[in-house]
Amino acid sequence: MSSLRPEGSRRKVMSEINVVPYIDVMLVLVVILMVSAPFVEPSVVNLPTVAKASKAPDKVISVVVQADGSLAIKDGAKLTPQDMPGLISYVQDAEKASGGNPVPVVISADRDVKYDQVINVMKNLQKANVERVGLALQIDGGK
Repeated sequence: MSSLRPEGSRRKVMSEINVVPYIDVMLVLVVILMVSAPFVEPSVVNLPTVAKASKAPDKVISVVVQADGSLAIKDGAKLTPQDMPGLISYVQDAEKASGGNPVPVVISADRDVKYDQVINVMKNLQKANVERVGLALQIDGGK
């Protein structure tokens, strides 16, 4: 009986972490940030501005790239991809008819069209010096 504690009892291991020093360090950091904040000048961002458009364009040429690769002018005839010069001449004729003002061309593409086909249409229009080329989108409304 040399032991003073009973035979089945063991010491409990203390498994607590003293977080008071961590809180003290965090409070010191907060004080440093609060003192130094007034001396830091916020960066000034010079944002670009856009002037209001005087009016919407009178005529917009809508080109539709369909799933099979064919092209169509929304209010005109159906074109094959090899008939790109026909599309370019149609756009150039529309620009001449508008007095030399650039006519915007909006490209719509089916969801299943390869990206490469749309880029080829844009590239060919830009090679023909068509200044205003854009893409039409459908907005899902947050879906």
